[in-house]
Amino acid sequence: MRIISGQFKGRRISAPKNLPVRPTTDMSKEALFNILNNDFYFDEISVLDLFAGTGSISYEFASRGTEQITSVDEDFGCVKFINKTAEDFKMPISAIKSDVFKFLETTHLKSDVIFADPPYAFSLEDFSKIPELVFQHELLSENGVLVVEHAKQTDLSHLPYFSYAKNYGGSIFSFFEQEEDE
Repeated sequence: MRIISGQFKGRRISAPKNLPVRPTTDMSKEALFNILNNDFYFDEISVLDLFAGTGSISYEFASRGTEQITSVDEDFGCVKFINKTAEDFKMPISAIKSDVFKFLETTHLKSDVIFADPPYAFSLEDFSKIPELVFQHELLSENGVLVVEHAKQTDLSHLPYFSYAKNYGGSIFSFFEQEEDE
């Protein structure tokens, strides 16, 4: 995996082979960050990276100047790898070992961008719990966005707070936002 932009652009990070992950492709990451770049100054936001895996998305935000990044994954190996990489690169990433749903139910952390990359094999019920918990517990800052990555076979457009989706190869990013008060 490599960091595609920012201070650490081009740096390669080799994750251990035994981690239970499916990293976001470079093409998808680039597209995602182009979209987010239109709405956010990366050095002024806070980010919550759910189902963080190798930490690829967290590293991209850190490379672009984001100072408050929390990565959550239930796999100890992933959390250990993210913490070590963040330390090696002096990145402001805090990795937490937790079941993501339990974390969302108990945290009071508000973020400008929440990125979730759950297993593609998740049931529609499990996918729908992510925006449900994020909005129920008011975890997004004003004008914040939740982005859920999923396979093209999964349709999340019927869920509350769904705004739009972008398709990149076999991956889709579904964007969820608080409705504006009239």
